[in-house]
Amino acid sequence: MCILLSTLNARYAHASLGLRYLMANMGDLQKQTKLQEFVIGGDIAVIAEKILLQKPAILGLGVYIWNVEDTTKLVALLKTVAPDIRIILGGPEVSYETAHQPLTELADYVIKGWGEVTLPWLCRNILENRRPANKIHEGVQAALDSLIMPYSFYTAEDIAHRTLYVEASRGCPFRCEFCLSSLDKTAWTFDTEKFLHEMETLYQRGARSFKFVDRTFNLNVKRSLQILHFFLEKLENESGNPIFVHFELVPDHLPDALKDAISRFPPGTLQLEIGVQTFNPEVQANISRKQDNKKSEENLRWLSRHSHAHLHADLIVGLPGEDIASFGRGFDRLVRIGPDEIQVGILKRLRGTPILRHTDGYELTFDPASPYSVLSTADIGFNDMQRLKRFARYWDLIANSGRFVKTLPYILQDEPFARFLALSDWIYEKTNAMHGISLERLASLITEWLSLNGEEVSVARTIVGADFIPRRQRNKMKAAQDVSSIKATPIRQTRHMATG
Repeated sequence: MCILLSTLNARYAHASLGLRYLMANMGDLQKQTKLQEFVIGGDIAVIAEKILLQKPAILGLGVYIWNVEDTTKLVALLKTVAPDIRIILGGPEVSYETAHQPLTELADYVIKGWGEVTLPWLCRNILENRRPANKIHEGVQAALDSLIMPYSFYTAEDIAHRTLYVEASRGCPFRCEFCLSSLDKTAWTFDTEKFLHEMETLYQRGARSFKFVDRTFNLNVKRSLQILHFFLEKLENESGNPIFVHFELVPDHLPDALKDAISRFPPGTLQLEIGVQTFNPEVQANISRKQDNKKSEENLRWLSRHSHAHLHADLIVGLPGEDIASFGRGFDRLVRIGPDEIQVGILKRLRGTPILRHTDGYELTFDPASPYSVLSTADIGFNDMQRLKRFARYWDLIANSGRFVKTLPYILQDEPFARFLALSDWIYEKTNAMHGISLERLASLITEWLSLNGEEVSVARTIVGADFIPRRQRNKMKAAQDVSSIKATPIRQTRHMATG
């Protein structure tokens, strides 16, 4: 009888590390266990059909904030057409506030927290007709050294076409109240030598892109250096496709040894995600976030000026105690530091996080539907929160897209937040849309806005034109290049092209 492990990923390019950990640790049940991934937004009936073709006796589903709605529909459908399948849920979305969720009421069993030990135990009991009476089970947290690593379950197709997620540690010692990792209160590390052996095997199989999911990669400098030096050695000896590595760093902890290693990565090989979240000390205290803002800014400036790393910095809208003016000051501060991307995130009410303790004191309201985004706070009303959500969307389209690199300084000038918020409000007034705006339309809107805000029309066109070439012009340029290419081609080749 088949055990099927599945989930609905946000995109095809995302390969589930969690499913592969479960698969690797199924023990003697591994031979009868299969892994099958899907993508959100698909036809639920088609997904159910593909699952049923595997004829599973047990279906394990990973549930996350991005797939809970589709997973609920899927489980409801499966329980209608194939009620004998035992469905086991796991993942962060069902590990907290578990009992009364519609999804968990539909399923047969739920594992809260770690699943590598508890899932095979539960499956064995089900298959041997010793089904536990309790629906909800606390996952047993295993010592990391006892776990079998999952990386052999990345297929050749995964290596060739998908993001490979890896982890050298789990957990986080910090207590930021918006984050589920705050519940860990510590970090656990895998054996570094064993981990690097797995990375070597992946590399030898052709892997060149490694995305670390560690919450605090630079927490232990000695281990961080071992891992960085592993990849630097590959880069120094690599003659083919270069390696690309992604890490998440704590912003105020960057000793000289780490700076030295980071500075040795050539362009296009290293991305650093750095969670600033807020520069407001009072807000940091509200959410139990310890961060040296001066040191964080110094480190970000150093990385921006002395490394080739692509810097992705995060700020959060809607934290308790932060108003628009405070968020704007933090945004301006970060813009002046100059990371490659600023991700403006909207606070989410992740199940189980301590942020809920501020609900009354700071009048936090959240959307009841996933991803449970904040709707309003005592400091930012609903209408202004909507404006900031549009700000975040347009910032992605204009700044983070990299399509308006030369234009962006003219938009931001001396007041980045105020200027971009004004542009955001104006674009929404003109379009009444946050999605479906073509690139040509966006370029036209930016040109018009610049001309309404101090630039001559011809100057505004020149500014935006330095970044944006209309599709018609691109097609003409491409046609001209094709003609030039043919004219430069030997006569025998052109005849062959014409007759072939």
